[in-house]
Amino acid sequence: MTPLAQALVREIGLDGPISLATFMRRALLDPDHGYYTTRMPFGAAGDFTTAPEISQMFGELIGLCLAQHWLESGGGAFTLAELGPGRGTLMADILRATRNVPGFHAAADVVLVEASPALAAMQAGRVPCRHVARVQDLPDAPLWLVANEFFDALPIRQFHRRGAAWHERMVGVTEGRLAFGLSPPVAGTYDADIVEICPDAAPIMAEIAARVTDRGLALIVDYGGWGSDGDTFQAVRNHAFADPLADVGQADLTAHVDFRALAAAAAECTIRYTTQGALLGGLGIATRAERLAATLSGAALEAHVAAFRRLTEAGQMGELFKAMAVTGRTSPQPPGFP
Repeated sequence: MTPLAQALVREIGLDGPISLATFMRRALLDPDHGYYTTRMPFGAAGDFTTAPEISQMFGELIGLCLAQHWLESGGGAFTLAELGPGRGTLMADILRATRNVPGFHAAADVVLVEASPALAAMQAGRVPCRHVARVQDLPDAPLWLVANEFFDALPIRQFHRRGAAWHERMVGVTEGRLAFGLSPPVAGTYDADIVEICPDAAPIMAEIAARVTDRGLALIVDYGGWGSDGDTFQAVRNHAFADPLADVGQADLTAHVDFRALAAAAAECTIRYTTQGALLGGLGIATRAERLAATLSGAALEAHVAAFRRLTEAGQMGELFKAMAVTGRTSPQPPGFP
C-alpha cells in the first residue's frame, strides 16, 4: 500500500469508514501524499493528456472566443481567470492567440485558481499572472473565465439503492486493506440504481455566476452530460483506467460532470450548452487546422491530423466532452455556440 493508503487504513480503524468525497479529497489534495500536490500528472509522461496538451488549436480558439465576447461586451478592465490551470498550457495559448486583440492584454488581470503549490509555481514560470486558492477569492470585477477539466476532479458522493432504502457508498477497511462498502440507510436521494452528487460544484458555480451576471463569460469544458445517472467514478494512471483503491495518491480520480446541476446553480444567467466538437467547429477549427497543416509534413502532419480528430470527432473527445457558456441575460451571444 502507498503511504497515504496506510494512513487512511489507520484513520478508518480509529474513526470508522469515510465517504467517497472524503476519500477523493485526501487522495487528490493531501498535503504530503496527494496526487495533485506531489505529482506532475499532465502530458505523455504523466497519467492523462488534456485538450490544451493535445493541440495548440484548442487554447487558441478558446482565447479568441473570450476576446471576441469581451470586445462585443464593450471592453474595459476585467479579470481573465482559469480554474485548475494544470501546467499553464491553456492560459499561455490564450494569451499568445490574443496578443493582437486591441486593448485585451492591457485590460486583463490574469488570475489562476490553483490549490497545488507545485503547479502554481510551474504556471508562474509560463504565464504572467497571480494566483488565488479558491474561486471565492477572485476579484469582484467583470469576469471572463475558462474551466477545462476542472469540475470532473471535484469530490463526489455516491448513493446506491438496495431494496427500499438508499445507502451511501463508503470507503472502509477489509482484512487490513481499503475496500468499498455501504452506509446504513440514508434519506434525501431520488429513485435510481446509483446517484452521484458533487457537493462542491454548486457553490463554485454560484460564485462564478455572480461575477458574470452583468458583464462577462464563463466557459466550462469537461466530460459528462446533462444530468447524472449511474456510476462514473474512475481512476486513471499511465493513460489507462486503474483500481481507485490501489496506488492511492498516485492515480487521478474523477467523475463525469453533471452540467444540468451546474446550470441550476447559475439560474440567474443565460446558459448555452453544446459538445466540444460543435464548439470548436463553430469557432473555426477546421480552417485553423488547414493553415497549420500547410506548414507540416511527415510525422508532424500525421500527429496534427490525429490531434484534430481527437478533439473534434464524435467517437473521441468531440462528443464525450461538453461545453457550457454562462453569461448575463443581456450579454452578447458567445462565439461558437448555437
